[in-house]
Amino acid sequence: MRIAGYIEHPELKITIFQMDNRFTVKFEDSRAEQAFKFRTGPGLQHVQDLRRLIDPTFIGEVSRQMQQLHRLQAEALARHAPPETEDEFEDIL
Repeated sequence: MRIAGYIEHPELKITIFQMDNRFTVKFEDSRAEQAFKFRTGPGLQHVQDLRRLIDPTFIGEVSRQMQQLHRLQAEALARHAPPETEDEFEDIL
């Protein structure tokens, strides 16, 4: 698999990988990542074709799913992380 290109975005790192007859597009932020695989075929032969496919609507939906992933992660951590206890200090008068 090789890096075939990037798609610029202010909040996400979007990397296009190419291997044999498929592209993989990976979306990353600081806490999660998603990847989509596309087979090459008519209308999807080159990186430019993929850049047209990954339009603002697609990226917006990926961003919404990233927020869901963050929420799921936070909820899991809240369920399984030990509750924080306050340090007990003597009252100083």
